[in-house]
Amino acid sequence: NFGSYWFSDKIVLAMYQAREVGLEEAPEFYRIVQNLTMRAQLPMPRLYVIPSDAPNAFATGRDPQHAAVAATEGILRIMNKEELEGVIAHELSHVKNRDILISSIAATLAGVIMMLANMARWAAIFGYGRSEREDEGGGGILGLILMSVLAPIAAVMIQMAISRSREFLADATGAKVAGNPLGLASALGKLARASEMVPLEARPETAHMFIVNPLVGGSFLNLFSTHPPVEERIARLRAMTR
Repeated sequence: NFGSYWFSDKIVLAMYQAREVGLEEAPEFYRIVQNLTMRAQLPMPRLYVIPSDAPNAFATGRDPQHAAVAATEGILRIMNKEELEGVIAHELSHVKNRDILISSIAATLAGVIMMLANMARWAAIFGYGRSEREDEGGGGILGLILMSVLAPIAAVMIQMAISRSREFLADATGAKVAGNPLGLASALGKLARASEMVPLEARPETAHMFIVNPLVGGSFLNLFSTHPPVEERIARLRAMTR
């Protein structure tokens, strides 16, 4: 987890074949980020464009001094200025709120839980907790088996809960930085619709990084989603204007 935290930006940017851009290659993208970083009192991050028509974006980097913001060609094409400002402000909020560090800590905690689950499984296999009287030992073994099954589920759900809470926080912070909650609300609605029509070929382990979940699934999978429901995110943003 230390390695993934330290080198996460290089790993994920290479994974999506992102190319670094500047003012000449992406003037509107660059100027929007430049303006919002000044409002958020953040250093200017490196900017990347992902060669994909699927609209999405993410931020990465271990701290504000080593941050990067990546946007797909699709999102840069379909968003108007207010919507793109909302998206970028959301991503910069992840940087400002140190969410890469938070997710790394969550992953470490999940890893510890998974390790304990594996220990419980092997203990059950080799009969740890079995007493001289078979009927007394059975309860201990059953408990170990249950722990080995339920602990990984608990680990995943802890990670998902933390990820969803950070998305809500980034929405709220981003809306304040951009000065227009409705811009981000409009962008989220557009992204939700477009993601179903043009899904991004994303790796599950990076799904939590994107502004909307790139993995399209059914209602059961939503229980384990790294993102809150888009409808709820939009409702909260609209409520900020009342």
